[in-house]
Amino acid sequence: CEFFVQTMKFGFVTNSRIQNIRSVNSKGVHMDLFGCENVNVTHVTITAPGDSPNTDGIKIGTSKGILVYHSTISTGDDCVAVIRGSHDVDVYRVICGPGHGISIGSIGWGSHEYVDGVTVRGCSFTGTTNGVRIKTRLTSVYSQVSNVVFENLIMKDVKNPILIDQVYCPNKTPCKGNSNVQVEGVTFQNIHGTSATKSAVTLMCSPIVPCRNITLSNINLAYTGGEGKAISTCKNAEGAAYGKVLPGGCF
Repeated sequence: CEFFVQTMKFGFVTNSRIQNIRSVNSKGVHMDLFGCENVNVTHVTITAPGDSPNTDGIKIGTSKGILVYHSTISTGDDCVAVIRGSHDVDVYRVICGPGHGISIGSIGWGSHEYVDGVTVRGCSFTGTTNGVRIKTRLTSVYSQVSNVVFENLIMKDVKNPILIDQVYCPNKTPCKGNSNVQVEGVTFQNIHGTSATKSAVTLMCSPIVPCRNITLSNINLAYTGGEGKAISTCKNAEGAAYGKVLPGGCF
């Protein structure tokens, strides 16, 4: 189920600023923005144990013109989650960890959904399950994630620093089928640091709508979990690599 207790909910708020708020140990989502437009969220501190389920820091849905910046988020789920119906979202200088990173999705709940125009920049991740992630469900309904930029990011012992997961299945029983969510126009650039798992770059895209126009540029991620070097794991992804890309091998 996607719906949980929300400590703070901002619905259909426009042309506003949310600032200097501290949220501790929410039972569910700390801050939820729904149907909002032109809202700045700044100098927010969110804290929850790393093992507390479904305690997303900031969840943004069906909103546009949202800026989240200069905030510190430690949770047991996504630090920031951008979900269906959102566009023109900018996440800037957020310190994330512990948590599940900064995510787009999950997308593909059974109706046509889209996310367009998301930028995540100047953020740092420490000990998180993921760094930056796009996650889509196995669904027969066409949806789309497009025009996304992840740039100038620092990873410290992150399990999945760069991740596109189009086989996302949070259910207790196995999921069937393929994702019909088109992921296109995604750039990962100037991302440095360390990975706690060997697969520092994972692009697991759909076989029926492969990821298109994926760009990897100036990536340097080292494996710190033991012997060997970091690797890339890529499937059904189309794109290009520029500059120094470590680990390489996708394009």
